[in-house]
Amino acid sequence: MSTGFDNRLVDQILQATDIVEVVSEHLSLTRKGKDFVGLCPFHQDNRPSMYVSPAKQIFKCFACGAGGNVFNFIRMRENLSFPEAVERLADRAGIEYKPVKRQSQQTVGGEVSAKYLARANEWTLKFWQRNLADQKKGQIARDYIEQRQINAESEIKWGLGFAIESWDDLLKAARAAGITDKALLEGGLAVSRESGGLYDKFRNRLMFPIVDVTGRVIAFGGRTLGDDPAKYMNSPATVLFDKSNSMYGLDQARHTIAATGTAVVVEGYTDVIMCHQFGCENVVATLGTSFTTGHARILHRYAKKIVLIFDNDIAGTEAANRALEVCLVEKVDIKLAFVSQGKDPCDFMLSSGKEAFEKIVDEAQDVMVYKWNRLTQGVDGTDNMTDRRTVVDEYLRSLATAIKSGKVDAVARGLLLRKLSDLIGLSTAEINAELSRIYGRAGRSQSYAVKDQRVKSVDLGAGFLAKAQCEILEILLNEQGLYEKVRDKLTLDMFDVPALREIAEVLFEMLENEETFEISRLLGRIHSVETSSAVIALADSGAEKANFAERFRQAIKALYSRQQQEEMQKIKSLRDDDETEYLRKISQSLPKKNKRSPGMITG
Repeated sequence: MSTGFDNRLVDQILQATDIVEVVSEHLSLTRKGKDFVGLCPFHQDNRPSMYVSPAKQIFKCFACGAGGNVFNFIRMRENLSFPEAVERLADRAGIEYKPVKRQSQQTVGGEVSAKYLARANEWTLKFWQRNLADQKKGQIARDYIEQRQINAESEIKWGLGFAIESWDDLLKAARAAGITDKALLEGGLAVSRESGGLYDKFRNRLMFPIVDVTGRVIAFGGRTLGDDPAKYMNSPATVLFDKSNSMYGLDQARHTIAATGTAVVVEGYTDVIMCHQFGCENVVATLGTSFTTGHARILHRYAKKIVLIFDNDIAGTEAANRALEVCLVEKVDIKLAFVSQGKDPCDFMLSSGKEAFEKIVDEAQDVMVYKWNRLTQGVDGTDNMTDRRTVVDEYLRSLATAIKSGKVDAVARGLLLRKLSDLIGLSTAEINAELSRIYGRAGRSQSYAVKDQRVKSVDLGAGFLAKAQCEILEILLNEQGLYEKVRDKLTLDMFDVPALREIAEVLFEMLENEETFEISRLLGRIHSVETSSAVIALADSGAEKANFAERFRQAIKALYSRQQQEEMQKIKSLRDDDETEYLRKISQSLPKKNKRSPGMITG
């Protein structure tokens, strides 16, 4: 039920926040009639299953059942409590208020909270930016920025900073600013000494803030400006940051990706910055890790096509091969391109320009063309049977995955099998048998790889009376005018299913106070994600059935009859103890005409 949070504040936030804008920060939405649709981020969605209603300010996924208002969406998406979601959306809307004092502002279960860690990161970024701007301290970093030809506009746009060559520069300043050592440790900004105490993790490095799509600084990457063998260093995994599910530049690129339908993935921070500097603003990068299933799913929400650009060397080729396997499994339309030997995308952009880079993207190879070329080069390039078997197995795995994902239709499959038969000397029947074996093995292994965040359904009871309770709520969520006819007789005691009683209590309170009813405002008073999803399901079910007045009459009749039976049982228990009281109770229980609504059955 409601937690007693200030409903006026909740309503103010709802009025100042457009759910379409908030959801669009997390996935690409397309208008469909009066609503918007997109790939649901709460389960593995391969076709748009999430609908967002600007009129009702709610969302619903018709595949996994997730639903609610903007508070529910942001809670599920960022794993927040209801008060944290209120603070998050209030900050976003520029609404000032006094936060509720609670332990979770700094710690949750002994760990630093995501909100507190995000604030510590934001403070750290500003501190490092002051270092970069300092005429003396920041000279070495500014020289490097100039050398890489990153202009002043890009420096500001990407929030670059500088961690000076010091063991405790950040540590001292953070302590003076009231940031706890625990936050510095858990945020990966400081490291524990074996002998005791802490020291700065990032030293003598140009700092790149890693920002999520909602604008939070979730981590940092640092490029050494000295002779440290670790050229690049990223923040460790934290409550805010998981490199396998985060991408550098997505906050800046997502709108262009959605508009163009194409996401371009490179490998480095400066690659992204330079591409954007030249006007290619649909470019993002992985964060010191191979392209993962998480990356594919994130980009698939915004893009119809993903183009992977790798360095044209052995390491780049292997990285591309792993990435293609991921995208095939995730049923993503994937293409592959390489820049010139010895250059990264940043260098290529500087030497060849925007048009040449865009040509590389436009001419990117289809995944199966790339795989076939890799196979033929591997077979023709060696007489070693083991090496040949390795490249053939690799191609068969890719082909089996592509067939399963729908990337290869029946005609293309037949053509490929005949070409493959000619190349490796096996019959098409033998190749099909091997594909079937791999296909089944891949299916078994992949079945454990899907991380599902479906909302757990709440128990709405079973049986005739529970159905009647659902009917009443389904109808009142769609036709509030019927409440006036039964407000004196429709009581919470009629609802014995906990989840339905919780919904009824909030709904009746809103209707009793004659508030302008909006389902998003009702959801703002129900602080359970699961119950909010149930409200959306009840409202949709009611709208589909229609015939409100008759269904309402029958449901009220059923619950009232049950209530009368229970009352009679209580009265009968008085008969032996006090006959006068028994007769009085019998008289009171006789039906009376409802003067306000003669046609409505009442007690």
